[in-house]
Amino acid sequence: MRRMGRRSLVLGAASTVAALMTAGDAVAARGPAYPPHRRRLRADTGELRGVWIATVANLDWPSAPGLSAAAQEAELIAHLDRAVALKLNAVVLQVRPSADALWPSSYEPWAECLTGVQGKDPGWDPLGTAVREAHARGLELHAWFNPYRVANHTDPSRLVASHPARQHPDWVLPYGGKLYYNPGLPEVREFVQDAMLDAVSRYAVDAVHWDDYFYPYPVAGQVFEDDAAYEEYGEDFATKAAWRRDNTDRLVRETAERIKEVRSGVRFGISPFGVWRNASTDPLGSDTAAGVQTYDDLHADTRKWVKEGWIDYICPQLYWNIGFAAADYAKLLPWWAETVRGTGVGLYIGEALHKAGDPAQPAAWQDPAELSRHLDLASGHPEAGGHVFFSAKQVKADPIGAMARVVADHYRTRARTPH
Repeated sequence: MRRMGRRSLVLGAASTVAALMTAGDAVAARGPAYPPHRRRLRADTGELRGVWIATVANLDWPSAPGLSAAAQEAELIAHLDRAVALKLNAVVLQVRPSADALWPSSYEPWAECLTGVQGKDPGWDPLGTAVREAHARGLELHAWFNPYRVANHTDPSRLVASHPARQHPDWVLPYGGKLYYNPGLPEVREFVQDAMLDAVSRYAVDAVHWDDYFYPYPVAGQVFEDDAAYEEYGEDFATKAAWRRDNTDRLVRETAERIKEVRSGVRFGISPFGVWRNASTDPLGSDTAAGVQTYDDLHADTRKWVKEGWIDYICPQLYWNIGFAAADYAKLLPWWAETVRGTGVGLYIGEALHKAGDPAQPAAWQDPAELSRHLDLASGHPEAGGHVFFSAKQVKADPIGAMARVVADHYRTRARTPH
């Protein structure tokens, strides 16, 4: 998703690595959640028009750790107001970036991105304020959680002393320069669900949103050391890979069931890496040559989650230009449209605004019209119900006017969300 933060990918032949890092985030305290709100968006047709706001490593917001509560709130409000001005109707706010929280959690410490010190009270309730202020502007608030990432380093002593990862060191594994909770432990799966659902129980969020991190992206020469958990819990599976996929399936299925129990009407969406499997690996896969396949490498059977109806929407990160050889946007879009067809699962497309104007990217990304052409293509697939742009920083800067072009070409009037 590699800048520090959200996403990474490896594309093409084994010798060709393309790194992509994205984010591919006041006083309600412990009181009751905000009451359900009425939709304020009205238009002839419904579509999701969203933006990701990443908080991990202060990628989008807050602009720096340690700002005053008033300054943090002002920056957040500016992001919401900008979304309204661009005729967007949803923000996807990262509220649990690294096993810490942007609300007064009963399970995990305050997020480091707020004050620069993990566990330090920032003096306000960012998630509560975000929900209230988003709804006041007719915006949906999708709460974005990362289930298993604990830290972007491997030193547990740098975590606040009360951190669950320090209280339960047997839950944690180092890999690729980061710390992760071990998805193979039932107690871990239960805990991360409890930690995320704490926010759902307190606040009237419109959706629970996950990104692309399940089992970590493969790192050459390193091993994710979960042999002990596999030996204890994997006896019914022929391979460790099958056991790992089942662990991820359980997390998705159980979370889906529990969301409905905690708060009726809250949707569950996942934004995975854009390639499930290549057709050369599986005839059901896409006409791509990606070096990462979510099924095989992240142990995330994203296609199954759609077909089983465990999730309410899927937002694949189609972070490639039209005509890109290893993963062509124009080939992946119809594959995902076919995948969701008839399932009742919504399809929204994750768009790589952060690539527009980046000199390190292919020539197509130097054209301000590239993203607008993505929306042109999507308009020919009725299953595609909208787009989400990564990320808020790029929405603000818009160095070559790619977002402005999208708005001029496609967002002339405000649209209601498709629910």
